[in-house]
Amino acid sequence: MDAPLTPDPDTLAAIDLGSNSFHMIIARQRDGQIQIMDKLREMVQLRAGLDEQNMLSEDAMERAIACLQRFGERIRGLAWHQVRVVGTNTLRIAHNRREFLYRCQQALGHPIEIVTGEEEARLIYLGVARSLSFDNQRRLVMDIGGGSTEFIIGEGLQGLARESLEMGCVSFSQQFFADGYTAENMRRATLRAAIQLRSIRRPYQRLGWVESVGASGTIRSVANIARDTGWSNDGVITAESLDKMSDAIIKAGSADKLDLPGLSKERSHVIAGGVAILKAAFERLQIDSMLVADGALREGLLFDLLGRIQHDDERERTVTALAKRYQVDHVHADRVAMMAGQLYEQVADDWQIDAEDFLQRLQWAAQLHEVGLAIAHDKFHKHAAYLVANSDLPGFSREEQHALAALVRGQRRGFPQNTIARLPDFLQDSTTKLAVLLRLALVFNRGRSEKTDTYVRLNVTRKGLRVTLPAGWLAEHPLTEADLFQEKKYLKKAGIKLKVRSDDHH
Repeated sequence: MDAPLTPDPDTLAAIDLGSNSFHMIIARQRDGQIQIMDKLREMVQLRAGLDEQNMLSEDAMERAIACLQRFGERIRGLAWHQVRVVGTNTLRIAHNRREFLYRCQQALGHPIEIVTGEEEARLIYLGVARSLSFDNQRRLVMDIGGGSTEFIIGEGLQGLARESLEMGCVSFSQQFFADGYTAENMRRATLRAAIQLRSIRRPYQRLGWVESVGASGTIRSVANIARDTGWSNDGVITAESLDKMSDAIIKAGSADKLDLPGLSKERSHVIAGGVAILKAAFERLQIDSMLVADGALREGLLFDLLGRIQHDDERERTVTALAKRYQVDHVHADRVAMMAGQLYEQVADDWQIDAEDFLQRLQWAAQLHEVGLAIAHDKFHKHAAYLVANSDLPGFSREEQHALAALVRGQRRGFPQNTIARLPDFLQDSTTKLAVLLRLALVFNRGRSEKTDTYVRLNVTRKGLRVTLPAGWLAEHPLTEADLFQEKKYLKKAGIKLKVRSDDHH
């Protein structure tokens, strides 16, 4: 492993904790472009350590942690906002992931996000589209991972449809080829993949596309085999080359005896599952041929990270769209967001939440706090939290989405300590503090008044917060005074002491 990177604000790193391999890509941003400096890959085979109860084995976890310690040494000099780390299918379904992720984060030195299948698909498409400089023609992108396969139709940089199906080269190889590479096993695996594809076949064929593109290690391996055996030209995958590959796999009888040009030894154990999935996709989606892209999830992560730095953030668009869909009163939401921001600025340093990410999350919670009114006024904060937690929110990891939902849930009534306790450790403290700020902003905006000239001074005390208001203000606003008194009770139960005073109080 190379020496740690020297601290440089222009360096970015993206890490993809896949079901089969862990990848790290390090790049430098130059004039809004990305210049790749280094790529690292280790075959951790995390999925292979998952038992029938979806519990990861200690061996698999040790392999992952050792790899992340090596990655962590390399990126030790980078700040948190220069690095993005995402886990995919295996970490989505592993029941013992919480304790494991804590150990991984200690090894790596950076938080790990788990992305949904749809978000994984969005990032894959972004990586492929950028790496091949897509024009505005419509394309189908397919990516076979260890535990899931993503299908995306898009134009240019814009995805139009995306789906993540529960089938991967590792899971299928374990499920169908554990006792050898036979014709019957290949038939069963291809049939199962075809059944999975039923849900997307019609809608995808209705949308249509002019070109198919494959991404990631398995599809790249298939293309290399097709090229090196002379079964296709220039490594373009065809239905005919897949049939020949399937026959060669069956003829070999097992992974140990499979010896094809372009196939690495480590991938020979998972290639059968990948070929079965590809064969089914070609048949069911009527794909004639498939090009192969260099870019995939980790490149998409890099471009997404660059977008955030350049204030072209997918999450911003997602929040705006969600607020619009549920007809949020945006004038009121903007007032709440503005006041929450003013309160945040006064305490961010002392509360050690002085990072743009925290302020963004607070503002987004303010924009979305009333989406639950679309369901019912009664308990609208709970409805809002449900919608935020369970909607498809492009750009957000699962952890970010649940932290945002916890903030929305915590806007009023009892403080949501149990909800916050279910978040990953690294999000609990900040979510508690941001929830307090959102609650206070709402106390002062409950009347939905056009007037926003109240200046509230907020200070951090040893046990909580002190709110200071202009002289005589409380006497003029008895309802807000009553709300503040009630808020003191709610926060006291959460272990936060709120003091309220006015400038005429000495």
